[in-house]
Amino acid sequence: NKDMFSKYNLEGFLTPIDGIEMKTLVYGVNSLLTRFHLKKGSLLPKHSHPQEQTGFMVSGKIKLFIDGEAFIAEPGDTWSIKGDIEHYAEIIKDSVAIEVFSPLRKDYLPDQQEK
Repeated sequence: NKDMFSKYNLEGFLTPIDGIEMKTLVYGVNSLLTRFHLKKGSLLPKHSHPQEQTGFMVSGKIKLFIDGEAFIAEPGDTWSIKGDIEHYAEIIKDSVAIEVFSPLRKDYLPDQQEK
């Protein structure tokens, strides 16, 4: 896998859940970076996955629940979720979050998402 660069644009966002838009920006051998646009009033349902997930709040406000513990995430805030830990989020304001998944989350690869 070669080094990758990505210029930001609004094309290619997917809507896996109502009010949740996502786009994988770049990925390497061991990690993947995804941008999320989260609409006020939306719910990111409870789920877990084997990948560790590390996030950065760019804008907005969400209430993030990790393994039963609640955290209000606002611009500049960060979090880390270990693999296989249940988590979900309530979207309080329109928000943008950037998250890294490691190891590579193959279902988030651009060629897998378009199928």
